[in-house]
Amino acid sequence: MIRIALLLLLLTAFDVAYAESDRAIYIIESALVYDGSDNPPDTKNIGICDARICDISKLSHSQINNAMRIDAKGLILSPGFIDPHTHSHSELKSKDLNSNLNYLFQGVTTVVNGNDGGGPVDIAEALNGLNQNGIGTNYAFFVGHGSLREVVMGTKKRFSTTNELKQMELLLETAMQQGALGLSSGLYYVPGSYAETSEVIALAKVAAKHGGIYDTHLRDESTFNIGFIPALQEAIDIAKAANIHLHVAHIKALGVDVWGQSKQAITLIEKEQEKGTRITADQYPWQASGTNIRSALVPKWAMADSNDAFLARLEDPNLRSKINLQIADNIRRRGGGDRLLITAAKDSSWEGQTLAQLGQLWQASEVDSVVKMVKESRRTRVASFNMQDDDIQAFMQKDWVVTSSDGTNGHPRKYASFPRKYHHYVKELELISEADFIHRSTGKTASILGIKERGYIKNGYKADIVIFNPSTFRGLANFQNWNTLSQGVEYLFVNGQLAIDKGKSTGVLAGEYVARK
Repeated sequence: MIRIALLLLLLTAFDVAYAESDRAIYIIESALVYDGSDNPPDTKNIGICDARICDISKLSHSQINNAMRIDAKGLILSPGFIDPHTHSHSELKSKDLNSNLNYLFQGVTTVVNGNDGGGPVDIAEALNGLNQNGIGTNYAFFVGHGSLREVVMGTKKRFSTTNELKQMELLLETAMQQGALGLSSGLYYVPGSYAETSEVIALAKVAAKHGGIYDTHLRDESTFNIGFIPALQEAIDIAKAANIHLHVAHIKALGVDVWGQSKQAITLIEKEQEKGTRITADQYPWQASGTNIRSALVPKWAMADSNDAFLARLEDPNLRSKINLQIADNIRRRGGGDRLLITAAKDSSWEGQTLAQLGQLWQASEVDSVVKMVKESRRTRVASFNMQDDDIQAFMQKDWVVTSSDGTNGHPRKYASFPRKYHHYVKELELISEADFIHRSTGKTASILGIKERGYIKNGYKADIVIFNPSTFRGLANFQNWNTLSQGVEYLFVNGQLAIDKGKSTGVLAGEYVARK
């Protein structure tokens, strides 16, 4: 009787699979499937019904006549990549850029915004703006500590009052109820850098109450203020005090003063993990960081209050010498003027020039050249070649470090981070395995962020799927041509709709808001 019951159960499952597949819109055949875990791949056929995966099997599906078939023999199929750190909100709001093609062609189907303490505070309002035109990728939000501060108290260089902190807590409470992933901070940036640790702990407790995480750009990744390791310790202290999962954004040892400190950072994190503190991180696979030149080189105190106040301080002879000394030291920390490449500027003639080259061109010191640029524009961005590959590789090999882009204009990471990591660190250097790369670009990231029904190839999960050619998947963008689309993604589905077909964009806008659940 037991054998008969088992046989009936198996036959029922077989029939259900065919019943589901019978209504499939797409059948992907003979793909080498990585399911989003760190398990080895297997050759399978995948059925997509409407927005979801409805069949995973080794069946031939020869009886199915209505579905569109994709022959994926020789290709790799995995869940669509999830980028936990982007700056793509403005593009998603744009009628011209809302396809988010730079991410789709990297295999990314879900992007996260509101990182580094920035982004919208009112999630509902942000969603209205995004839904008007449709978007190409799924999207999720952190709520930025810096944005909360700006709404409540502007960019004042002081600690918050009890009443101001209460207002920030209420705004964050509302956003968490609207599905935000958690709280992000940019304690290196203005105005987050003006906050004391206790302010961040109080806000992190609000996010923790809703099951959110604390994502942080550390107060210091170098020796700009408290130092890399003390800043990491501050983040751990915040997480422990708030009983929240800590996620370290774009983990790195930035600049000559801290090269080699990846070992010390890893030891600190793993000791805390052993004690039960939940800590993860993300990383982009580039030796150059990228930010605006003010944030990179100008002391934070000089930027307090307003842009007019900042410009007045630059003209104040009693302050200028102090500012100049600190700018000079920041240039040194980042490896010198020849390691600082201007990548985006109001004056396009600056782009592609190093700070050292511009100083020579203008017959000015590097410090005076920085002051000239920050006076003329707030939009000047710089790539700082200030990381060592040994540190990058040390972090990358850790199973608690996932892939991200931190994509910004002027830097190829916006167009090529995921394919670069695959081509250079998986295929060329064999530093990490194919399964590890995919797991830490999909399922692991979904688990960290609290995203459900995505990140894995499972029946009933949303059909966010990338199919790429392992021989050709690579980034083509570089620092001279930073906005070149990557190659090698043959097919890509977002919520069951085909966004890339045979390596070409279809123009489909199938992205959805992904709320924390």
